[in-house]
Amino acid sequence: MFTVLRKLGWHFKEYKRQYIIAVSLLFGLNFIEVIPPELIGKAIDRMNQATMTSHHLWFILGLYAVILLVSYIAGVTWQYQLYTGANLLQRTLRYRLMRHFLGMTPTFYEKNRTGDLMARATNDLNAVSQTAGFGILTLIDSTTFSGTILLTMGFLVSWKLTLASLIPLPLVAFAMTKYGKLMHERFTLAQAAFGDMNDRVLETIAGIRVVRAYVQERAEEQRFAETTEDVFRKNVAVARIDALFEPTIRVLIGLTYLIGLGYGTYLVFQSQITLGQLTSFNVYLGMLIWPMLAFGELINVMQRGNASLDRVTQTLAYPPDVVDAPKAEGNSIGVPEKIEFCDVTFRYPTSTEDNLRGIQLTVHRGQTLGIVGRTGSGKSTLIRQTLREYPPPQRGTVRVNGIPIEDIPLAALHGWMGYVPQDAALFSRTVAENVRFGAPEAPAEAVLDALEMADFTKDIPQLPNGLDTLVGEKGVSLSGGQKQRIALARALILDPEVLMLDDAMSAVDARTEAHIVEAIRERRRGRTTFIATHRLSTVEHADWIVVLNHGQIVEQGTHDMLIERAGWYRDQYLRQQVERGAEEAEGDSDEDDDGFRNTDRAPGEQTDSFGRPEVKA
Repeated sequence: MFTVLRKLGWHFKEYKRQYIIAVSLLFGLNFIEVIPPELIGKAIDRMNQATMTSHHLWFILGLYAVILLVSYIAGVTWQYQLYTGANLLQRTLRYRLMRHFLGMTPTFYEKNRTGDLMARATNDLNAVSQTAGFGILTLIDSTTFSGTILLTMGFLVSWKLTLASLIPLPLVAFAMTKYGKLMHERFTLAQAAFGDMNDRVLETIAGIRVVRAYVQERAEEQRFAETTEDVFRKNVAVARIDALFEPTIRVLIGLTYLIGLGYGTYLVFQSQITLGQLTSFNVYLGMLIWPMLAFGELINVMQRGNASLDRVTQTLAYPPDVVDAPKAEGNSIGVPEKIEFCDVTFRYPTSTEDNLRGIQLTVHRGQTLGIVGRTGSGKSTLIRQTLREYPPPQRGTVRVNGIPIEDIPLAALHGWMGYVPQDAALFSRTVAENVRFGAPEAPAEAVLDALEMADFTKDIPQLPNGLDTLVGEKGVSLSGGQKQRIALARALILDPEVLMLDDAMSAVDARTEAHIVEAIRERRRGRTTFIATHRLSTVEHADWIVVLNHGQIVEQGTHDMLIERAGWYRDQYLRQQVERGAEEAEGDSDEDDDGFRNTDRAPGEQTDSFGRPEVKA
């Protein structure tokens, strides 16, 4: 039961001042609070013996008032110190979790659901904080306070009466142990169910447009009802155990009262104790109610805290897949003059086959590399190798200026990079704040310049509040093309040494794309650019183009070199040119999100190695 306190030993050491003050005052109050019942007993005996004088009465009242004042001051102080420590624990763990989340790579998020991580960062942290606050209170009151009361009852009243009254206590310990074990098991299941429910809500809200488009509102309601029913059942199971604590203790305390009152009356008649002592004893029995209830609460809180701390610790203990380079602060290699892929073979942790095979490639500073190929060919995987989002390749290495990328500090590596994925991630802030995300101090002129390069300035007049328009969660109020262009501007405002566009213009039309490509060519002379795309017109200007298929480079060269060969690049380029010409002839310059039209093969039509129809030059 107390293993959770041992696990939190680091926190108690770090904030020992708060806990020493709180525990000391609680311990001191144990002795102060047993004085009033003794005063009451003495007063009753004096009144019974007709020896009470005004001097004695005023002394008792004055002492009682002093005890109340001291108890009030000490009570305010220990509560402030104890619960400050508990809140500091919650703050520390929340900070550690957030720092851990920010340092994790995609593998971590593939194995953990967002809803469950949110549950650990909220409900579980609250339960752990409760352990370090209310748990310490119940620990002190159920042990030292109850011990102080029992010793006082034994020394000042009667040991025989005290021992007789303690007969039900072993039953309390037995019941609490059984309840505590069940509480730990059921609370763990309830927290996991709460995480499932969080995840369900997040998925439904994020995909609300898809849900409505497929008329799945009622089906989602049913699935969510089943999820909440599961959460309800598991929390009811926790509540059933929780509900047993207080009644069990009250029944056993009632037995203690019954024994104390019956046997105490007998001792009074036998003149072994006085009426005042019996009265004091009954007051002490009343004072024992809270320590006994505290014992039940202690088991409850400790088991909840232990279950929650295990979940939080499990998350924090997940080792990073990508380890930062040692002596990171001392590594400085200037700017990336040359990026090399040296026989790189890479496989995702969850994959059963290699996703890149024998990639041999060199990109010099100032060059633009085009990466093309069909869906799933490894374009994004190739780009991610330069970002170190995953563990090192199974074979080969990526080098920057001749240095293995694993030996370069992540801060330096990411400081060179400007990355724009196809799935543009915007924050629930204004347009300007999203553009300034990586450069918070950038002036308004730089924001407008980046938006001009991304061809977004023509959209600004359409926004209700211009650049101060809130884009909504994940940019829900914007179109796909607008989100991509804002994400592109967010990277361009940094003027990075290496700009990586991972199908970052798939949702814009051909004319907008041409404007953006021309702006990048003009403004990024002398800087390195990686462009992964399905639309081959995007990489016509590239210094070198590689064609991937099943993770391998099957063609490479300049645009002119690849056009001269009878390969996939030439066939696909000609197909897209025909489609583009047809669209322009129809006066329709809007393209599909992926820049393609229907490429279904007609009966008997020849196909290339990629499964696409061949187009004759």
